[in-house]
Formats: sequence, C-alpha cells, structure tokens
Amino acid sequence: MSKVTLVAHDAVAVLRLNNGVTNAISPDMIDDLTEAIRRIKSQSKGMVLAGGDKFFCIGLDLPTLLQLERPDMTDFYSRFNQTVLDLYTLPMPTACAIAGHATAGGAIFALSTDFRFISSGRKFIGLNEVKIGLPVPCLGDLLLRQIVGDRCATEMLFGGEFMEPEQAYRGGLVDAICSTEELEVKAVAKITELTALPQAGISGIKNNRVDAVRSKYEEMRKSDIDSFQNCWFSPAVQGMLKEAAKKF
Repeated sequence: MSKVTLVAHDAVAVLRLNNGVTNAISPDMIDDLTEAIRRIKSQSKGMVLAGGDKFFCIGLDLPTLLQLERPDMTDFYSRFNQTVLDLYTLPMPTACAIAGHATAGGAIFALSTDFRFISSGRKFIGLNEVKIGLPVPCLGDLLLRQIVGDRCATEMLFGGEFMEPEQAYRGGLVDAICSTEELEVKAVAKITELTALPQAGISGIKNNRVDAVRSKYEEMRKSDIDSFQNCWFSPAVQGMLKEAAKKF
C-alpha cells in the first residue's frame, strides 16, 4: 500500500503522508513521495502537505533504518534530502497542514513548504536530533534559518526542544494556528488564492525564495552526507538511536 495519498482540490493537490499512526519516514515513503511529487509538478498549480491527526510525521523510521548497512543508509539519506529539496523547490505555492506532532524529519518536511498552518492544542514541532547525537541535516538547518532567522534557529538546534503551537507561532515557525476542523480548509484556501494570481509573478517570487538555499545546499551536500553518516554509525549514537527506536 502506498505510504502517501494524493487528492486534487481543483488546482491544488493535497499530498498526505500515510504510513501508519506515526508517519515515520521509511525508504518506501520516499519512493512514494518521489512519484507523487512528479505527478504534482505535471498536474497541479499548488500543493498542501498533510499528515495524521496524532502525528503529522514523527521523523525517520528508526526501527527500519537501523537495519541498514552504511551504503544503503547513505542512499536513503541522500534520497530523503532530495525529496525535501524537491518539495521546497516545487515551482508553485505550497503549504503544510500540521494536525499532529511534527518532529525531527517531520519538522523538516514542514519547513519545506512556503506556509505552515498548525492545529491548536497539545501538538509538538521541532528538531531534537542533537539529543541523540545527530546533526540536523544541512538542508533542514538552512530552511530553518531562512524561516526563523539565525539567532532563533541556533537556539532551537542546540537546544533540541519541541515547541507547542503558540510558541512556534511567536517564533515565526508557523504562520497560523487553526482549529482541527478548519486546518486543511484554510491551508487549501490560502494556496487556492495564490494559484489564482498571474503565475509568472508567483514563479519568480518562488524562485527568488529558494535559489540561495538550493545553491548553498548543493555546495554542502557531500560533506553533509559524510558528517551525518559518521555520526549515525558511531557506537555511542547507535546506542542512543536503538533506545529511541523503542518508542516507535
């Protein structure tokens, strides 16, 4: 069964993560996202990324990924980052509807969109990689700094703490807090409104937004892969990852 679903709302595609309760990011999910993004590029003028009510996305599928040897893990990590880059550089307006927790890799997925809407209540969003000995992937780091600024991003990345919706809104991490019932409706409405504008202007604005991050990431891609893999396969981090995997 596909790990994502794709539903059209007129010109706007709603791309929903669909990998169980946690929506953990597995190799199969990356395969399905790659195909869905290809379809969105050819069929839609805007995109809303959504997940589940309990978890938008918990992050990387640790129980599955811990079984991989280094070459396969390197391949997965490269493809994960390429998927984030593909979402970020979609040549159309995009938004994220965050109904559940968006943590670690899930938060990076949310950062890849132009706008973020989160439902009210006890939802967590943030990047906790530092607490299990990992760096936040370079692309995720660049996206976060673009959105919230360098000082706030540095505090978030070194602290590794999660935020609830009000704190995330105050820090500029999300654009709006909505009721669960209105969340996707408002996200789709925002993108529908933008798709009605002359698309040449939208395309130019989007390209201006993504170009610097895309160029910087391409410069750092190889060193980022090496750094992340060296940390991932270190004995101390493997032990912490195995403990973290017990929560899945």
